[in-house]
Amino acid sequence: MNALKQALADIWRLIWPYFVSREPTEVRIWPFGTFRTQERVVGLALVIVVIAIEFAQVAINVRLSYFSRDWFNAIQNKDAASFWTLLFTVFVVWAVIYIASAIYQYALQSYLRIRWRRFLTRHFIDRWLDDNAHYHMQLFGQGADNPDQRIQEDIDSFIMRTQSLTLGILSSVTTLFSFSVVLWELSADFTVPGTDWRIPGFLVWGALIYSVLATWLTHKIGRPLIRLNFEQQHYEADFRFSLARLREYAEQVALIGGTGAEKERLGQRFANVIGNFYAIVSRTKKLTAFTSGYSQVNAVIPYVLVAPYYFANKITLGGMQQTAGAFARVESTLSFFVSAYSTIADYKAVVDRLNTFDAALNRVLALHRREPRILRAAAEQGRLAVEDLELRLPSGTPIVRVPHLRFEPGEAALLTGPSGSGKSTLFRAIAGIWPFGEGRVLLPEDRSVLLLPQRPYIPIGPLRGAVAYPAASDAFDDGRIREALGTAHLRHLVGRLDEEGHWAQTLSLGEQQRLAVARALLARPDWLFLDEATAALDEGLEEMIYRLIGEHLPATTVVSIGHRSTLRAFHGRRIDMEADETGVFVPRDVKAVVA
Repeated sequence: MNALKQALADIWRLIWPYFVSREPTEVRIWPFGTFRTQERVVGLALVIVVIAIEFAQVAINVRLSYFSRDWFNAIQNKDAASFWTLLFTVFVVWAVIYIASAIYQYALQSYLRIRWRRFLTRHFIDRWLDDNAHYHMQLFGQGADNPDQRIQEDIDSFIMRTQSLTLGILSSVTTLFSFSVVLWELSADFTVPGTDWRIPGFLVWGALIYSVLATWLTHKIGRPLIRLNFEQQHYEADFRFSLARLREYAEQVALIGGTGAEKERLGQRFANVIGNFYAIVSRTKKLTAFTSGYSQVNAVIPYVLVAPYYFANKITLGGMQQTAGAFARVESTLSFFVSAYSTIADYKAVVDRLNTFDAALNRVLALHRREPRILRAAAEQGRLAVEDLELRLPSGTPIVRVPHLRFEPGEAALLTGPSGSGKSTLFRAIAGIWPFGEGRVLLPEDRSVLLLPQRPYIPIGPLRGAVAYPAASDAFDDGRIREALGTAHLRHLVGRLDEEGHWAQTLSLGEQQRLAVARALLARPDWLFLDEATAALDEGLEEMIYRLIGEHLPATTVVSIGHRSTLRAFHGRRIDMEADETGVFVPRDVKAVVA
């Protein structure tokens, strides 16, 4: 019972945001035109109409059960007039209404699915990207694997299965109530075959006992499918991610001769996919054997139970047909769990994946509310300062301690130190994306900050968009973009601004770093942090890039991380990361040099 309550709570947690959303939207209703309202109003209205149609279809089925009784009685009595009258005035009319309602219900369901998916996808993407949660989740490393799959695939699967299972359950409950009344009335005077024992609603009780037993057996056989389906999606996503990563780093793998290692690694991941799939097949075979046998028996069970009363002339052929049909309806609704078990197992796996993703997001976003934390405030006189800052690893181990560090506007500073001394982590803290630690970072108000990492991110699409990033692709005119590319020694790309491409694979790392410099020339930030952003360039080209930055961005404060001794000539200040007696690194100013 507790497991069921938890499962329902997990489902409700995913459903709730859409149906309480106050997001404004527009909806067009023919022939009344377009209306402005809230998204939750549209969603709730669609749900109500879809459910109302489902109830109407159940009512139509009840009406057709009486048609079936009268029609078969007409056949038994060879009453041709009643046969044709019932066919054209009852069956055809209600069948047409049923078909039309099914078409409209499908269209409205699809419309609801589109709107709900659009809202929920945007909801998860916003939470994933807000406050750099996508980056912080990688630092945790657990509980949120393959967020791309969860957003793209699991949301749609969740909505689709929520709709189908909800309607299936509502339809089953309504059908159960309606046809139980019919079946109870039909079997009110039935006795247990071969005896004089009269049991009111005998066939209703028979259907109940039969279905409960079948449901229990189905659950015992199919329960492992919930865990297996969850694992299958995990293994499939890992395999797909490995293939995508190999494509992204194809050149590096080829250069280092890693083809054999990649074959082995991909083989291991695919073996996990196949092994788990075999386990699913093995368990599904057992479940299918039971459910298939169950469905075959169901085709004759109602008639077997009703036949003694027909042969004893207690009911007519039409009555037998209606009674058997009502029994089948009651039994099938009671056995909804049996027929939908595989769907429910997969649905539970989808719900678990989305909830673990949601829980990981909540844990990451809680970082920004916990104490102590790294505080960001306005600095005085345009300076950038770090005060009483201690940075830690996600495990809590201190790595950097900064009692006091100040950067003056317009200066050029070089941050050096051994690998692992926390230089990049200090940059991340200044940029506001490193959450582990405490202290203060004082930033100048109304001043722009740009950080260029060693390996820049370059989006797929037109080259102009890659150069303008993170600004919109039309934020700069073509003349400025061409000038920036030329200044960054990328003149061979000037004529390819509208060319679509996977530029992270097309361009060398040196070209990518120069493209990032072109971004800085376009953005003209007040503060520019370069985290080994020219490490892939030869010394001559690196010197040229730094001179260009100084010429084209004379008012920009430049702070660099680098290991090359040649970088010292381009910075008037040098800061070394030195380990104290506890092994924690502290930045210390070295005697200034002439730039």
